[in-house]
Amino acid sequence: MFDQGFITNAINRSAENPSDRRNFLRAAGVAGFGVGAAMLATGGPALAAEAETAPAGAPSDAAILNFALNLEYLEAEFYLRATTGSGLPESMTTGTGTRGGVTGGRMVHFKTSIIKKYADEIAADEKAHVAFLRSALGSVAVSRPKINLDASFTAAAQAAGLVKPGQKFDVYANEANFLFGAFIFEDVGVTAYKGAAPLITNKTFLEAAAGLLAVEAYHAGVIRSTLYALGIALPSVYVTAQKISDLRDAVDGPTDLDQGIGNASKANLVPTDANGLVYSRSAAQVLNITYLNAAPVKSGGFFPAGVNGVINTSGANG
Repeated sequence: MFDQGFITNAINRSAENPSDRRNFLRAAGVAGFGVGAAMLATGGPALAAEAETAPAGAPSDAAILNFALNLEYLEAEFYLRATTGSGLPESMTTGTGTRGGVTGGRMVHFKTSIIKKYADEIAADEKAHVAFLRSALGSVAVSRPKINLDASFTAAAQAAGLVKPGQKFDVYANEANFLFGAFIFEDVGVTAYKGAAPLITNKTFLEAAAGLLAVEAYHAGVIRSTLYALGIALPSVYVTAQKISDLRDAVDGPTDLDQGIGNASKANLVPTDANGLVYSRSAAQVLNITYLNAAPVKSGGFFPAGVNGVINTSGANG
């Protein structure tokens, strides 16, 4: 979710007003932590000095958090509709920018009790992420953008070669399709948050980002492990997961980093590099995937009208 080129400067400067910064600290659970927290909350001398050295036009803290909020809206709507039949309450979708509706999505008829329990927990987590970020951002939080959970999954499935042109892929038709849909999102969140971790110098922001990263990593692990278990009985699951991985790789740049879940002889439950570390994605690469486009565009795929906020353009990977 965070581009390495701007996060170092953005994370330590404040273009928001003091009340917005206090909202973040309160939501992160660090209000009242003493002098250090108080200096951050009031935009003290240290932040002022850092802001003076920040390059002109660099995104603010709010811009970065709002980019994350767009993605959390998408995940929350996907999971809530699958588990409850409805999405976020209207009170959790308002804010700055153009508020959009959600196309598609309905309750999945889960046949496996444990998969339903996994889905319920993840849905609750994603809803909580939306609430957290909205509270942190306060009056500058962006509204939910227009989201497509219907044609977008079909477009992704066609691009990945899962269905033929003219055929529909219904992600809510059964629990297997639902898991493939979840697989599209979860790895992206992990690699995006991981990219920000070494670049955040302020401990308050680092703790919050680490918490979000950890939850998304747990989610991704559950989805990958569950899909791998299904593949034991139905090996085509491995092939489908690899095709989804190949699609993400095709749009997010020339480097072959994305990975499937393995095959019948060897599991690949954690997508790591040679050092056993998860790789990183920039904001632009994340938008390449969610827009389903390798070109630099401002809308498409799961966000047919684009995302809200100033970080809204995918990368030039075509």
